[in-house]
Amino acid sequence: MVDIKEKITQIVFSVIDNMNQQLAEKGIIEKSTTTVLLGKSAVLDSLGLVNLIVAVEEEIEEEFGVNITLADERAISQKSSPFRTIESLVEYINMLLKDHENI
Repeated sequence: MVDIKEKITQIVFSVIDNMNQQLAEKGIIEKSTTTVLLGKSAVLDSLGLVNLIVAVEEEIEEEFGVNITLADERAISQKSSPFRTIESLVEYINMLLKDHENI
């Protein structure tokens, strides 16, 4: 059985696959938990990050039946941004899903 964090990672990687199909070769996003999403060495610009976040939110709702908002005051108030890497994003989504009783 696939655990929730693994499923979340699969969802994020699936979104990345879809985004990579639309990007030029030099803009390909590596499917790795260490891929930097935010900051100086980020692979995405701000619009790309927003597109990733929205697509992940949609896929999470489809898969788990839970509507979550990733870019909100809670995310912004974190000591370290949940959007730094794919791994930190997965951890943040996992935390949000744990807040919902049906997961």
